[in-house]
Amino acid sequence: MTAAEPAPAIEWGPAGATAPPLDLDALEAEARERLPPMAYDFFAGGAHDEITLRENRRAFHRLALRPRVLRGVGSRDLSTTLLGGRRPHPICISPMAFHGMAHKDGELATARAAAATGTTLAVSLFSNAAIEEVRAASDAPLWSHVYVFRDRGVTRELVERVEGAGVEALVVTVDAPLYGHRPRDVRNGFRLPAHLDVGTLRAAAGGRLDPAATGAELDEFFLSQVDPALTWRDVDWLRSLTSLPLLLKGILRGDDAAIAVEHGAAGVIVSNHGGRQLDTAVPSVTALPEVVDAVAGRADVLLDSGVRRGTDVLKALALGARAVMVGRPVIWGLAAGGEAGVAQVLLGLRAELDLAMALSGASSTAAVSPDLLALPS
Repeated sequence: MTAAEPAPAIEWGPAGATAPPLDLDALEAEARERLPPMAYDFFAGGAHDEITLRENRRAFHRLALRPRVLRGVGSRDLSTTLLGGRRPHPICISPMAFHGMAHKDGELATARAAAATGTTLAVSLFSNAAIEEVRAASDAPLWSHVYVFRDRGVTRELVERVEGAGVEALVVTVDAPLYGHRPRDVRNGFRLPAHLDVGTLRAAAGGRLDPAATGAELDEFFLSQVDPALTWRDVDWLRSLTSLPLLLKGILRGDDAAIAVEHGAAGVIVSNHGGRQLDTAVPSVTALPEVVDAVAGRADVLLDSGVRRGTDVLKALALGARAVMVGRPVIWGLAAGGEAGVAQVLLGLRAELDLAMALSGASSTAAVSPDLLALPS
């Protein structure tokens, strides 16, 4: 199913049972058994004391649902609109680095599962597979993750390359002027395994990156390129390079969201980087209403960080998000079962959302409104 095709309504009952119940705790436990400790901690860990990492989940738990009854939910329409195109459901995959550490097929497996489930995939700049390989492996809607580096030539070549690969949009990380302190990675002496590459970044870097560079050398190249001096002018510069829509990822304040729209952002992604950057930052779902109000329908708003259940998706929609982005559960599925494991996660979340909508009296995503929530006092 392409991004432009409308999604059929899902019939309730045995015929609509599209996925087995999703047990993410068991899936993560299986992934942990399969992964080297350094890889597991890289994916699972957060910044400093991991308070924000935990609070992302607790914030969802504090939101209680107020279901309606007798609303005629014999069929449900889970589709939504993103960047002007119709999507079969409001679940997207967050940009996450180094899928090759989770499974030998890496991003190619993730992309194939995304295509099979009608899911939009944001491909990380630190994808082990090059963007052209990901595009060739899958007809899923692809967004490409970018940073604005000190060497603007790297960014320019990156944008040209991903645009040529046929991505739909650019996802620009704006919450990482410096790398957050991640104690698990420090303890483990994290380095990208030498057999893995970063195909898109290497291609964009060209002669600036030693062709023989692997592992720690790739890490050092990235860290040397991070530019803490970025301002909104750099967003304007990035927009001047491309006609692709920009989504700014890492916004947690209404005033920043309003400025993003003024600078031409087509979307903002409310995210605290999965708790990996500034510890004790506000949970993303807590920040969501303020951002939605500030954007006031002028751009798409997505929610990232902490999404683990279909009820989480429903709550984000009720607070005004157009869609959500899912991160770590995808990696656990990939580590546990490759392409099939990722598909299991995506289908499971979609089925949970369908069930939550039915039990809440919402026959479509358009019928999901703020009064479905009892907001914490």
